Amino acid sequence: MSSIASSDGTINFALYRYTPSITAASIFAAVFLLITIFHCIRLWRCRAYSFIPFIIGLLCENSLPPSSWKEFKFTRMINKAIFNVTVECAGYIARIFSHFNTTALGPYIVQTMLILVAPPLFAASIYMTLGRVIGTLNSQQLSIVPVRFLTRIFVVGDVISFLLQCGGGGYMAAGTVSAMNTGANIVIGGLAIQLLFFGFFVVVSAVFHWRVKRRKSRNISPLSGRSKNWESVMWALYAACSLILVRSIFRVVEFVEGNDGFIMKREYLLYIFDACLMSLTGAVLAVVYPGSYLGRDDGKRESALRLMSTDEESSGQQRLKSSGA
Repeated sequence: MSSIASSDGTINFALYRYTPSITAASIFAAVFLLITIFHCIRLWRCRAYSFIPFIIGLLCENSLPPSSWKEFKFTRMINKAIFNVTVECAGYIARIFSHFNTTALGPYIVQTMLILVAPPLFAASIYMTLGRVIGTLNSQQLSIVPVRFLTRIFVVGDVISFLLQCGGGGYMAAGTVSAMNTGANIVIGGLAIQLLFFGFFVVVSAVFHWRVKRRKSRNISPLSGRSKNWESVMWALYAACSLILVRSIFRVVEFVEGNDGFIMKREYLLYIFDACLMSLTGAVLAVVYPGSYLGRDDGKRESALRLMSTDEESSGQQRLKSSGA
């Protein structure tokens, strides 16, 4: 990170290099709130499980019976998408408070941390979606990463990135110039890890997509009986990944430049390369809603089809044995 001291050795640090705009913050707080509501409507229409907060889902994880574990994991993934846009909404509300007092540390830390850490939660939802797509298509052998490790590997990287960004933001909460500098460097590390894992995830997704398209087998069915097929979800993942990657690169440049950098002095860049991109990500995952293709009903239908296929194979083998005898 660039130094936050001027050439004459005096400290040149400010929480904001401008007065946060009430209008811009209010607009995007409303946008993220609307996206949250739309996600909730989609949940209700798809008849998914009742909304379970992300933290409660983590705490209850080990208490669920094995038969409902897969369904719960996907429900938790959808809940993360709603939790994410809610976090973004709260972050921009905090910026409204900063408008009235640009030197107040509390609102500054709240908006910095909430806006900063929401994308890793989006990423976790995206990682889980790919795992579900691969499982639904019954094409585990086409993934360059074993499916049983796929979600775990990327979520571990995401958690590391999330903790580093949270830790960096928390360190900045100390309020001293040294803490701000150190905290920003920690955040840069978290963003770099996020970019590394996210880039690898895009490669894994693209290779799987290409292999499925190349394979002409007829046993690859759509994700559901609805009009859109599995490729709709894949393209939605690519769009969301691209938006988050651009946003993450922007935030890395922002923190590397330092508190007195070009980006820090121009509020509109935050809204163009963070607020707009993340709201588009939430919108993409709301319109092409994974829950409408990978929900509980589809899982039951797939299980039934696999069971029927197994029964047919068993009966066929028995007929062959009897004819041979």
